[in-house]
Amino acid sequence: MKTKNMKPPLILNCLLLFVFSCNDFLDELPDNRTQLDTPNKITELLITAYPVANYALVAELSADNIIDNATSPTLAAIAYDRMDTEIFEWTNITSNTDDDSPYLLWSAYYQSIASANHALEAIEQLKREGSTDNLDPQKGEALLIRAYSHFMLVNIFAKTYKDPTKSAADLGIPYITKSIETVTVKYDRNSVAEVYNLIAKDIEAGIPLIDDGIYAIPKYHFNRKAAHAFASQFYLYKRNYAKVIEHANAVLGTGNPTSLLRDWSTIPINSETQHAAYINALAPANLLVIPTYSQYLRRFQNRRYGWNGTAFNGITGAGPVWTRPSWLLSWIWTWDQNYGYFPAKIEESFEYTDKVAGIGYAHIVRTEFTTDDVLLNRAEAKILQGKTTDAVADLQYWNASHKGQRELTQDAITGFYKAGNTDYVFQFHTTELSPSFVVTSTQKPFIDCVLHFRRLERLLEGHRWFDLKRYGIEITHITGKARREITLTYDNDRRAIQIPQDVIGAGLTPNPQKGITNEEKKEIKQAF
Repeated sequence: MKTKNMKPPLILNCLLLFVFSCNDFLDELPDNRTQLDTPNKITELLITAYPVANYALVAELSADNIIDNATSPTLAAIAYDRMDTEIFEWTNITSNTDDDSPYLLWSAYYQSIASANHALEAIEQLKREGSTDNLDPQKGEALLIRAYSHFMLVNIFAKTYKDPTKSAADLGIPYITKSIETVTVKYDRNSVAEVYNLIAKDIEAGIPLIDDGIYAIPKYHFNRKAAHAFASQFYLYKRNYAKVIEHANAVLGTGNPTSLLRDWSTIPINSETQHAAYINALAPANLLVIPTYSQYLRRFQNRRYGWNGTAFNGITGAGPVWTRPSWLLSWIWTWDQNYGYFPAKIEESFEYTDKVAGIGYAHIVRTEFTTDDVLLNRAEAKILQGKTTDAVADLQYWNASHKGQRELTQDAITGFYKAGNTDYVFQFHTTELSPSFVVTSTQKPFIDCVLHFRRLERLLEGHRWFDLKRYGIEITHITGKARREITLTYDNDRRAIQIPQDVIGAGLTPNPQKGITNEEKKEIKQAF
């Protein structure tokens, strides 16, 4: 493990362009918009249409990969920002305009949706005017951007998908399919079920239109494999397992996918080049690479909340066929191990706008879709279809590419993921979420294995929070010097992050959540 120096402080708010109120995020009048009257202009708009916000902070502080260092009697742990404490304690977030905040997530994703809708309407207008240009690839990309942005919004700001009936009663988010013609628009929240149905419609319409040949670097766009990878994740959450496998096969094929997976034996050890190797758009494992504005990494510099203690030991501990995950331990970094660690994949790049003043934008590049993750999606779907042998074969491909010490077998999985191994075996509340979501006792060790592998694969990227929501896994956070325990039950309303206060103030219905108690207010105040 290697100690790294801190990057220059971010003084400017790097997302001012995306800070809009509920009515503002789509409310530019047509005569103020860029006139998309040529195919090139539409293509150029879509290049800038990808969401620039990073959901990792909100999701990881909500999940179980991070602990509160302030619970230690010996650590002088200070929160980077009040917002961090509010997220970690699942209270309403009042500090809502900072980088990585729910406010910025909401604004950035809806800005992407606005750009996608603008492109789609321009394409239709050019067709009406008799254009003979083939704009199907741009249309496909715009539909995938719109679907993906809504997918992230509904999974952050709403409860998990349950089933068509139960999710019809849960508040989702507004699904926007048209640009705005006036500046006074009242939005309503679609149900979670409605949002999922509309996402599916956009995915199925968009994928056949994608043409990788129009891109200089396809991995920076929704290329064909990235689109199928997104579809495999979406249908996994929607529990349409046949569709998961169909789209995963479109990425991985039906044979041995080893050549498509990340080869961890080639990732440099203790080198500055680790991060570059991980996010390399030419790497076969990386399917969609998205640069974001984010100060996420700075939370790990001797701060109150970190990947530390029991969370660190549990994740980096034993597995079904390893004593410790050597591939992961070789690229863990720290400023001070007393406060925790972070992996090289979340390295910050700093864009100076004024080197003399030391100001500019902090960036984190996300490998949003990878073949390794698609492989785990397919394995999970196969388990829930009862195809255990095929699923274990997929899990062994993952294990081998991640330098597993021996072959992964069904016996190794059932022998490791069993009651008492509490770091890796959790109680599911799937049938309480939906009577149709049954994980049998036979299937459970294998699902535990997939969730463990994904927790490692997507470490500190935010995906763990979505898995905890999907399976109704309850979480306990221990907070403050008093070591107060807060448990988030499977059905707690706070499993949906509250929509931003500015958006509520503009008239959008808030999530049903309990107010902050006096005890919670006192605890947050003590953080500063």
